Amino acid sequence: MNQWAFEYQVENIGKSVILHADCFEWLSRIPENSIHAVVTDPPYGVKEYDFDQLLKRANGNGGIWRIPPSFDGHQRAPLPRFTALSTKERLVLKNFFVEWAKLVVRVLRPGGHVLIASNAFLSQLVFSALVEGGLEFRGELIRLVRTLRGGDRPKNAEDEFPHVSSMLRGCYEPWGILRKPIPVGMKLSECLREFQTGGLRRNRDGTPLGDVIASERTPQKERAIANHPSLKPQSFLRQIVYAALPLGEGIIADTFMGSGSTVAAAEAVGVCCIGIERNLNYYEMSCTAIPNLITLEIPSQNITDLQLTLW
Repeated sequence: MNQWAFEYQVENIGKSVILHADCFEWLSRIPENSIHAVVTDPPYGVKEYDFDQLLKRANGNGGIWRIPPSFDGHQRAPLPRFTALSTKERLVLKNFFVEWAKLVVRVLRPGGHVLIASNAFLSQLVFSALVEGGLEFRGELIRLVRTLRGGDRPKNAEDEFPHVSSMLRGCYEPWGILRKPIPVGMKLSECLREFQTGGLRRNRDGTPLGDVIASERTPQKERAIANHPSLKPQSFLRQIVYAALPLGEGIIADTFMGSGSTVAAAEAVGVCCIGIERNLNYYEMSCTAIPNLITLEIPSQNITDLQLTLW
């Protein structure tokens, strides 16, 4: 995979590789039909990870970031206020994902899957943009988890309207399941034989991956390793990267790598991943975080248990 590193800063970790690069540029440079799957948690490319907004977050000034109240003796991490997006910014968001999808379709093998994180407020816009960009919508995977997202009172008027929420309190995270279309007339079995893609890998016990996974919030031991605001738990990521390659072979790409949790999950289950990150601070964080996340012992998850743990 190092032949796709070009002149970018690169780090090899096990069978995987991470690059400090802009994913749009990188996707436009690698060969067509070269990636087997994409598993990623994008920043939505509008406000929350712009450098001025990250500075406001670091300084505790908020901006697009909602600073949750401190209670129970614990300071909660900031969360982006997606409801603050204007009509123009939502159009920018749509165009961002249409163009990203076009590049992903070019590099994915036919039948290659995209598993992409979203949220309840924006998922309809994001998934429809991905379809406009050429991907085939295959459904949603629901990560069942109670977070601090949503349910907040009107900004700067909390005392005036104490009994009002701007939107529902979030108890799930939708992941879009999309696919590069299989060639017309080709059967799934033929696609698997020719491209090693087209379906999703069954769980280790032979059962199919369900479209609801009861999850946990990211444990503090993982946040201590990788202090990224959108860090997903290894207990969840290891399940979906395992499923992304139906034959257990090929290359997964995470085009918005962040601190490298998807790369770590891939290494932990024995598959290859290329991580791309444009933010130098997060890229440097991933170089040390990934090896530590890989070695974490994660208890077996009962993926059929849909009991929502209240935190």
